[in-house]
Amino acid sequence: MRAGKLDKTITIERFASTVDEYGTVTEEWTAVATVRAQIIQSTTEEFMRSFGVSAETAIVFRIRNIEGLTTADRVTYQGRPHDLKEIKELGRRAGLDLRCVAQGV
Repeated sequence: MRAGKLDKTITIERFASTVDEYGTVTEEWTAVATVRAQIIQSTTEEFMRSFGVSAETAIVFRIRNIEGLTTADRVTYQGRPHDLKEIKELGRRAGLDLRCVAQGV
């Protein structure tokens, strides 16, 4: 993986519960890592659903390997959150392909 191709910046976030100084539990997305990424594929796919046709914006990011990522995490790119649908390992922990779908489409 060439560093020059990693020309985008993404933030990987995880949903977590925190307790403030008053003892109130708040649940929010917290940043796990901010990394450089390459956009491999960016498409708009139309799917037939029970309620009709809908469009989803799918995007695949290629990043260097990070341990502990799951599909419960999400990716934020250009201020827009993306649900993490699939994580594919490249080589022997050389990198990861993250297949994401934009939220709120």
